[in-house]
Amino acid sequence: MGVDNNFYQESKMTGRERVIKTLEFDYPDRAPRDLWWLPAVEMTQKKELENLLKKMPMDIGTPKFKAGVSDRQKGKSTILVSSVRNHPLDTLHKKGKYVDEWGSVWYVGEDGVAGEVKEPILDDLSKIDKFSPPWEYLESTDLSEVNKSCAESDRFMLSDICARPFERMQFIRGTENFFIDLAYGSKETFKLRDMIHEYNLKHIKMWLKTDVDGIFMMDDWGAQSSLLIAPSLWREFLKPLYKEYCDLVHKYNKYVFFHSDGYIEAVFDDIIEIGIDAVNCQLFCMDIEKLAERCKGKITFWGEIDRRLLSFGNVDKITEDVYRVRRALDDGRGGVIAQCEWGKNNSKENIQAVFNAWNKPLKEIKKSN
Repeated sequence: MGVDNNFYQESKMTGRERVIKTLEFDYPDRAPRDLWWLPAVEMTQKKELENLLKKMPMDIGTPKFKAGVSDRQKGKSTILVSSVRNHPLDTLHKKGKYVDEWGSVWYVGEDGVAGEVKEPILDDLSKIDKFSPPWEYLESTDLSEVNKSCAESDRFMLSDICARPFERMQFIRGTENFFIDLAYGSKETFKLRDMIHEYNLKHIKMWLKTDVDGIFMMDDWGAQSSLLIAPSLWREFLKPLYKEYCDLVHKYNKYVFFHSDGYIEAVFDDIIEIGIDAVNCQLFCMDIEKLAERCKGKITFWGEIDRRLLSFGNVDKITEDVYRVRRALDDGRGGVIAQCEWGKNNSKENIQAVFNAWNKPLKEIKKSN
């Protein structure tokens, strides 16, 4: 597939303006671009990454800030599990054992990839009365450079991840323990949820006092063919939390960006109802065309393209899959963001193919159907 001759010619619209027009369905000049990458890419393909970002400027960024340290982390190797959109060199993941701010121990099995919790901090839920959030982590987080970063950039600026209650409960208890907790529905389970929720609200408020354009949140709700919990339980246990987060963010006239992996089609109407502005989800787990019929024009689809395809597919197949997404969701008004994740050992040609296909004039894609 050839590259459009006009591909690198940008309009006078800034990234910030482009993203806002996209979120408001106000006819941006093109779909905004956003690239995520694993730490491994900076470790092994740094030059290729830098060249791609130079040729294809991204429209969404994250300001400079310094993560705090909790008492449970002091004197230990720590991991910044909140950064998933990109990975500055000082947060690269190396093989080893790390402690997160809540005190759970993570094992990273190979350089440059995300690890997993092997030693949850709260191994016995009966100990919850003696357990507390790491408030000192938030207090020691330094956001003093955020406003300067926002002022110096014309990109749409997102906060670091401010809330992930469903996943945080798994990190604290261990995934198997947590799902057993959830099944029993004990008062201790709700107490832990509410403790995390209070912590998340404080974290969100910290970022809302800065000049970022949007607040980034995430929780992986889905497996490959269904939610991890029943939709009714999701609505009872989790939905009220997200609704409170969205209401708070909108009160400050900022946008909510949310990521969730897996098959989440069953709760798409709910996430629109509570006010999520842009959702990053694994479209290829679901029926893209049916999802478009229900939801196009009601929420912005923030990517993405099948990560397995980016690892093992070719440029032609990747191009056609981007075209599929655009035929279903892109009508020129906005509501779509050109996003994908650069994984370990993905070729630069495959990643570039994604953005080349997003640059193709929409009318030509419609004709080729």
